Amino acid sequence: MQNNILEVKNLTKKFGDFTAVDNISFYLQEGEILGLLGPNGAGKTTIIQMLLGILTPTSGDVKYFDKKLTENREEILEQVNFSSSYTNFPWGLTVREVLTYMSYLYVINDRRARLRKIEEIFRLSELINKQIHELSSGQLTRVNLAKAFLNFPKILLLDEPTASLDPDIARYIRDFLLNQQKEFKVSIILTSHNMAEVEEVSDRVIFINKGKIIADDIPENLAKSIKTTHVELFINDGFKKTIELCKEKNVSYKIKGRYIIVDVEEKSIPEFLRDLTNKKIYYDEISIEKPTLEDYFLHIANKTRL
Repeated sequence: MQNNILEVKNLTKKFGDFTAVDNISFYLQEGEILGLLGPNGAGKTTIIQMLLGILTPTSGDVKYFDKKLTENREEILEQVNFSSSYTNFPWGLTVREVLTYMSYLYVINDRRARLRKIEEIFRLSELINKQIHELSSGQLTRVNLAKAFLNFPKILLLDEPTASLDPDIARYIRDFLLNQQKEFKVSIILTSHNMAEVEEVSDRVIFINKGKIIADDIPENLAKSIKTTHVELFINDGFKKTIELCKEKNVSYKIKGRYIIVDVEEKSIPEFLRDLTNKKIYYDEISIEKPTLEDYFLHIANKTRL
């Protein structure tokens, strides 16, 4: 049976005559990772701010654990936390001081033990006594994530959780989030411009455009809705003729060194390869990449610009 730990109903936010969020409804299940995606200006940040109670909705309701946020804010936020790569801490404080002071926002039985655990989990031992102004953007992102786990929340709202992180640390954080989901049934809403990351970790994706929900599905189904497939060819002989063929067939293409990446519908691939052979165009390598969540994102973003 579905256990919705968060329910959003008919949520709207207007700033004067501008509607930033337009009558949206969605849910978050216990233990689910939900990707919240959309072009810049789509309304994602406004939604997150309303989920945190920072902004008051023009209309609609936000309910956590079957309780309205407006009526039970303190109790609810004890079990919720937030991290953004764009949050700033006081530059003159050390990492230890920031985490210690932030921990007093929550009821924590053994505060010292919790802080030691957070330091261990997020590999902060080499940073713990550094001042905030000494940290790189990636290190700040790590401290922000550490802050978000101080209360071991039931629901996490994450804005660009791995932005600016080195690839090995980003991988560690993704694995950590998946482990938290599996072991403790932590429910997570995340925004990210890393589509591969969202596709990897999310159980479901909601796509926002101009304040409205235009898609709510698993990443695989959203990717499948894009019909074009990427065919990458290493052309040994006939590079110019391949470009001419693409123009003749009105097929979009992209050049990458001696490779050409052609976008065609999957069912049209055999025909396109036959056309290459008929024109005596030869390739040494071929790879076929089916549509991804990034293709869906770009498709929607491009439509938005029209």
